[in-house]
Amino acid sequence: MANSNFVAASEVQNGEGFKVHVFSSASELVEKLQNKWKSVKPQPYPAMYTSTFGGIILDPAMMVIPMDDHMVHRGHGVFDTAIILDGYLYELDAHLDRFLRSASKARIVPPFPQSTLRSILIQLTAASKCRKGTLRYWLSAGPGDFLLSPAGCPTSAFYAVVIDEDFSQCKEGVKVITSTIPMKQPLFATMKNVNYLPNVLSKMEAEDKGAFASIWVDEEGYIAEGPNVNVAFITKDKELILPVFDKILQGCTAARLLELAPKLLEKGLLKSVKTDNLTVQDAKSSAEMMYVGSTLPVLPIIVWDDKTIGNGEVGEVTMALSDLLWEDMVAGPETRRFPVPYDSA
Repeated sequence: MANSNFVAASEVQNGEGFKVHVFSSASELVEKLQNKWKSVKPQPYPAMYTSTFGGIILDPAMMVIPMDDHMVHRGHGVFDTAIILDGYLYELDAHLDRFLRSASKARIVPPFPQSTLRSILIQLTAASKCRKGTLRYWLSAGPGDFLLSPAGCPTSAFYAVVIDEDFSQCKEGVKVITSTIPMKQPLFATMKNVNYLPNVLSKMEAEDKGAFASIWVDEEGYIAEGPNVNVAFITKDKELILPVFDKILQGCTAARLLELAPKLLEKGLLKSVKTDNLTVQDAKSSAEMMYVGSTLPVLPIIVWDDKTIGNGEVGEVTMALSDLLWEDMVAGPETRRFPVPYDSA
């Protein structure tokens, strides 16, 4: 059997004896898709919304977007994410505000006002019954044709999906490298658009070298960001420093960290909190280093390009900052946590 499989694979690779199946009906294709998803347990995508269908989809076999959508073939789209934790949506409004700022930069007009987009996301989460995971949503120039300009797209499209996934507070340190992949220009780096090829290649480069992820350094030699996270440092003088956001994406979690961190000044763990330009030399000489992102919310970094950060252990201040964010996620104010109305779905 193994040998026959090898022969079949060789024939397919060489293009010999390979016949492409033609689906005779939509029902045949749907049956195939549904059979595929029946074997996936547990179901990772409990619900999706699509404006092209005009509603919420619970069958994963139907969670599709049109091939002629300009987000698919031209990358003309933006996206964002919110956390679902213990039945609450965390920082939904902060992420939605950024989402619409990205849309404005990408010159995409949403099909609905912000209040309607917000309501759709809440109803989708409720319909999913998911109490821990992520809510991801996209705004596209829309389906219409395969041209470069979106002029032929009748309307923009809004998609969202709930991803049922587990995550917890990160407490183990990781290794990172300096990325050799060119970072995005500020116009594209400061909007959360779907063109993530540099980010993907940067992550793959790190994994090839046995590291968790990478750090981008800008053309002036200042620290920028990670492939999909912000980065922060604790200096030996107990300063919390994050790179300025003029050339990189301002993470919602990073922004919240800057709001919460002054609490550590009162405890004597920090002396100041700020954003500033930081050289590679100064950054590698820091006492502590960390990634900052939605599901982490803080990930300690203990080695960078084979150089030990601080004493090579997860730092006290790093974990204190992580505790502040995690507490905010699980028991923060109502302005940050929105209870999902599951009973009304």
